[in-house]
Amino acid sequence: MLKFAAVLLPALCLATSSFAVDPAIKKQLEKLDPSERMEQSCDTEAMKRIGEQKDGYKPDKVIAYTFKDPDMGENTVKAPGAVFRSKGDWYHLTYDCETGPQHINVRSLSYEIGSKVPREDWGPHYLYD
Repeated sequence: MLKFAAVLLPALCLATSSFAVDPAIKKQLEKLDPSERMEQSCDTEAMKRIGEQKDGYKPDKVIAYTFKDPDMGENTVKAPGAVFRSKGDWYHLTYDCETGPQHINVRSLSYEIGSKVPREDWGPHYLYD
């Protein structure tokens, strides 16, 4: 289910504003169990914010658990081993995210973009074009 949601939600997240959730995305998020919902909410918010930067990134995917499992709190996700894909390349990403109690609305998000993931590291970490 997590992999299905990881593919579905980024595709739905095209024009949402920070801290607000599009009704179509909310409907999909509500189908997930709470921990998956929280992670997907944070992933989609990170993707949106990275895309709003003036650095030229056009993210179409964020994965919280690629290089290290995220630390999940009651309403928080700390993802030190995340990645995002932009224009066919993968980049390291670290983020800290807090959601509301239903794990749909993101209350705060801080992130740091790292280096490009070398293509030879894609296979061992299940990254793809």
